[in-house]
Amino acid sequence: MSRIDTIFSGDKKALMPFLVAGYPTIESTEDAIIAMDEAGADIIEIGIPFSDPIADGPVIAAAMHQALQKGVTPAHAIGVVSRIRDRVSAGLVAMVSESIVHRSGGSVFLDRLVEAGFDGVIIPDIDDLDAENMSAYCSGCGLTFSMLVSPTTPPNRIEWLASISTGFLYVLARVGLTGEQAAPPDITKRIAEIRALTNLPLAVGFGISTREHVESVTQTADAAIVGSALVRRMSTTDNPAAAARDFVRELS
Repeated sequence: MSRIDTIFSGDKKALMPFLVAGYPTIESTEDAIIAMDEAGADIIEIGIPFSDPIADGPVIAAAMHQALQKGVTPAHAIGVVSRIRDRVSAGLVAMVSESIVHRSGGSVFLDRLVEAGFDGVIIPDIDDLDAENMSAYCSGCGLTFSMLVSPTTPPNRIEWLASISTGFLYVLARVGLTGEQAAPPDITKRIAEIRALTNLPLAVGFGISTREHVESVTQTADAAIVGSALVRRMSTTDNPAAAARDFVRELS
């Protein structure tokens, strides 16, 4: 059983913070992952900076742009995990664009993720044919492979997305871009619809930014993903790791 499967095997709901590799610095990324793990994060998503981030709102897009301006590469993100893996018990999942995967050798890149200690991968902009091939390769090398389900995805496509996913399905709480919201999304009906089609754990993201949001979402979903709110807090302090730790404690 993979680390991700183990995390979802009990009754505990999972907290999944997201950060951008290399933002504000590579060193603070390492420290923040360790700090969030100690504070109670169950799975940590690590965004690999990309020049055209898919569906990311202004906070995450700006963080990725600044990381790229500082010269952060996929190799830096992989290096972060390889250096801290033995100090972190949380699951670690890479969020990465398909173009990066292909430019970095496809299966060779996935092997590098495994060797570094990543437990899973999310490729939000992958096309259908590549998704099937990538899913099969990930199953063979030990990475979970999670596809995204939007609020408008029809049932037959949800079934297909679930059939090629492992670990969990990433459920978008709303349409549009990532970003903080004032009120928690009402996902009760949507989660019920998806659960009727798959037994995979359901992790909900997009607009989850407070403890109240996390509590609301995990009444029905298996995990809450928090991204923009965390990245923003890390950007407004001289101690990003401490800010990440404190926010995860607050959320959990």
